[in-house]
Amino acid sequence: MISAFRNTLFSHYLLNPKPFFPLILISTQNFSIPNSTFVSSTSSLCKARSHSTFLSTLMAGGDFLNPSSDKLEKQFEDFRHHLEESGNIRERIRAVATEIDSVTRLIYASLLLVHQSRPVAEVIEKAKSQIGVLKELYSRLSEIVHECPGQYYRYHGDWKSETQTVVSLLAFMHWLETGTLVLHSEVEEKLGLTPTEFGLDVDDYLIGICFMSNELPRYVVNQVTAGDYDCPRKVLKFLTDLHAAFRMLNLRNDFLRKKFDGMKYDLRKVEEVFYDVKIRGLAANGDSAGEKQAQGQS
Repeated sequence: MISAFRNTLFSHYLLNPKPFFPLILISTQNFSIPNSTFVSSTSSLCKARSHSTFLSTLMAGGDFLNPSSDKLEKQFEDFRHHLEESGNIRERIRAVATEIDSVTRLIYASLLLVHQSRPVAEVIEKAKSQIGVLKELYSRLSEIVHECPGQYYRYHGDWKSETQTVVSLLAFMHWLETGTLVLHSEVEEKLGLTPTEFGLDVDDYLIGICFMSNELPRYVVNQVTAGDYDCPRKVLKFLTDLHAAFRMLNLRNDFLRKKFDGMKYDLRKVEEVFYDVKIRGLAANGDSAGEKQAQGQS
């Protein structure tokens, strides 16, 4: 029996050059293994397996080894409620912004008639009928934003594009009536806005004014075609003063700067129409000082 056990040991060594336990060559005559050794080894192995099973059970439970899991879960639960509330507010704001966009389309459709030489008073009166609707919509928008104090610029991007369009239309209507630029405070008054609670962002106002200047070259061409040869001089003077005012601002390389650069092309188009009318001898000579100023600025 001892010989068979010895052969088994040597066979195991040949099959596994790096055995788990060091191989000790002993005399086969005095070979004996106490029973206590097997008992203690078996007991240690069982304890190790029991300890491993216990750790696996605790890791599966998680709460016992990770006491901060409740705090982590509560934190993300708060995040979930916060994001849901924010999403609901954005949906309500966008719904109002969509209504504002619909009203601005109606106003713009009415103002387009001015390019067809329709009476300015008639065109403006029809467009002005929608200003009251805009005022009511901005009042609703202000109420929604007031539900989350201090979060004006968090949601500002959801209505700024529509507001810029509104400013451009109001500025164009004001120019058709008075020939001057509508002020920032005047736009806030027309829309029922208050600087301390829900005001008009300065960038939105300036971008809206740049949008308004895009309509002037087309207006000049159509007015000259209709026989108003003094229109180019008036528009040129207005755009020259407006361009000079914008040059006072330190504009960065952003969207506002790009729109201001577009104003230069509007000014150049109006200059071309003015010079063409002047060369043909069609321009009025009643305001020579204004002509000289426009020529000097160009």
